[in-house]
Amino acid sequence: MTQPTTIPREHASREHLRTALRLAADGIPVLPLRVGKVPFGNCRRCTDNTCGGRPNMKTPGLCTCPGPCHAWAAATTDPDVIQSGVWQRAWLRARAVAYHPGGAWLTVLDLDNSDAVSWARTTLPHTKTVPTTRGEHWIYLGPMPSTNGVRPGVDIKSTMAYARWIGPGTGTISALPDAVRALIMKEPAPIRPAAVRVPATVTGGECPHRTPTYLDRGIAMAEQRITEAREAVHATVYRSFLAVLSTHGRCGCLTEAHTARLFTAAQAKGESARHCTDAWTNARTALGLSHV
Repeated sequence: MTQPTTIPREHASREHLRTALRLAADGIPVLPLRVGKVPFGNCRRCTDNTCGGRPNMKTPGLCTCPGPCHAWAAATTDPDVIQSGVWQRAWLRARAVAYHPGGAWLTVLDLDNSDAVSWARTTLPHTKTVPTTRGEHWIYLGPMPSTNGVRPGVDIKSTMAYARWIGPGTGTISALPDAVRALIMKEPAPIRPAAVRVPATVTGGECPHRTPTYLDRGIAMAEQRITEAREAVHATVYRSFLAVLSTHGRCGCLTEAHTARLFTAAQAKGESARHCTDAWTNARTALGLSHV
């Protein structure tokens, strides 16, 4: 039996590079994906984003790393960057090409199974579709916040997210409809501050809600609720944050360690740090805690 050669991998890397350059020429920011369809991890100099992040993460000048090591934020349309030495080494290891939909003014509705596809076909305006392994990508013109689990088997990939490039698809692209935008507006209605029966100006001291054990139990329950979520993860995270803050948001007993536990549980379910921060801020605003 003859030994396998590296020709197939090299051929694939050339195809990935050609695809990336073609997409970039059309104004679509691209990045390579490694095994598992995930982005390349931070390089040594950018470990844990100590560099401050990529310039197109709206933090200009904080990172000058030339490599594709910041996931969606590394996506680019610059052919010189795409063909640079460090990116060439990434293409040699790449298993797929991804793109940043929001950077191309697009939204990808990721339908992960046949039930989700059937729902879309009977509910949403038709648009360009791309078959995937388990379902379809529906592509609309216009960006919006990315959110996972908006419905069973349905994720939204647009700003601050990446989608795998599978092919050009079929059909005519349609403008992003309100029905898709509405999918992320299903968080609980804001609670009026007057309904939160807690002192208005408590800033510290002993927790008035029984004992510290009571707080620890509440944090543990919120972590479990998030960890066990099977769908609508974003909404579950928001509701869990809301529950914790409604009980302990004014008494001064919440610490950064408690918040870190909740954020860690949420990120383990696929939520980004930005989504966690937004959900926490929205929950504080709903409870009238923005200025407390």
